[in-house]
Amino acid sequence: MPPPIEVGADKMNPFETALQHRLEQQKAAGRYRRRRSQRDAGVHTRINGRDMLTFCSNDYLGLATHPRVVKALCDGARRHGAGGGASHLVNGHQEIHDRLEMRLAQWTGRERALLFGSGYQANLGVISALMSRGGHVVHDRLNHASLLDGTLLSGARLHRFAHGDTSLAEQTLAGLAPESDRLLVSDGVFSMDGDCADVNALARLAERYDTPLMIDDAHGLGVLGQHGAGTLEAQNMPPDRVPILVGTLGKALGTQGAFVTGSHALIESLIQFARPFIYTTSLSPALASATLAALDLVQTEPERRAHLHRLIQRFRQELATLALPGITLMPSETPIQPLLVGSEQAAMALSESLYEDGILCTAIRPPTVPPGQSRLRVTLSAAHTEADLDRLLTALERCCRTVTS
Repeated sequence: MPPPIEVGADKMNPFETALQHRLEQQKAAGRYRRRRSQRDAGVHTRINGRDMLTFCSNDYLGLATHPRVVKALCDGARRHGAGGGASHLVNGHQEIHDRLEMRLAQWTGRERALLFGSGYQANLGVISALMSRGGHVVHDRLNHASLLDGTLLSGARLHRFAHGDTSLAEQTLAGLAPESDRLLVSDGVFSMDGDCADVNALARLAERYDTPLMIDDAHGLGVLGQHGAGTLEAQNMPPDRVPILVGTLGKALGTQGAFVTGSHALIESLIQFARPFIYTTSLSPALASATLAALDLVQTEPERRAHLHRLIQRFRQELATLALPGITLMPSETPIQPLLVGSEQAAMALSESLYEDGILCTAIRPPTVPPGQSRLRVTLSAAHTEADLDRLLTALERCCRTVTS
């Protein structure tokens, strides 16, 4: 690869100068993001020639590197091609996509499913297709950015209620004109806090105010519920009480892409009107093949979830016993176990100290979380062993006492 061309300050045009100024501001604020290239997607990997143990991946069941999933990906590429070649509505939709959509619909107990290239695209597509200027979308304040951006794209008015406060959600819904279009939206599992929405309470509100309910269960599907069917199954929710369910293929299922499940009318409406679905290349058929293999594992190997939840329980028990200085373990029964640190500087220092110990656990800072709530977002995986957890706990104790001393 040729070396990058360095542009001297005297040769920078106004556009480049403005970009550089923004970058310097980001660095000065301590919020400059950098990528680290690692060897592979496993919990044991190498970064810059060093062996590392990762605790920040969303590969909750360890399926991204599972031999059956990898084999299905390779076999799928040979049989169907590496890429779709066109959008789903031109000639990029293959029989393997039909098979996956049918399986996802069955898994979530719904009539139909529709594939998207990513969870971000799915949320943009759903909200922008269903809502428009003059409508109202009511959000939990901690909803994922893609849900907020979908609302902005739609032109509908965005309303936010305090996290988990359904009484404030009801106040908002009660104040809307009965004839107006509206949508109530929430994450199933909140990605930075790890707690779960009270979907039953949200469904009661939605029914009381004749408002469709949309749940993005990206971090619940595959992990929660007796059969891994997510937050709704864990809370004993009949599928028909949540008309719009969004899920991802890139977390517990270990591949890439996303899907929406619901009624025949919903899916047909998205096919007709969801621009992020219409105007993009179809999901790779090889990935569809790999995801079918991952679904088989989710549904036939419940011991993966059982092992993961044992790790979660043990992590919380032992961390409570350690009582680490300057650290608050936030309430969560999911693989997302946030350690609230407070300042951005302290979170970065702790993350870097762990990195020096061979543990990769990234700091989460504003604007992803509010100022003063920077944290380490520890994520556990079924691919972790008890020995891996021992190593994390030992490193956390040593690094916390070093950083706060």
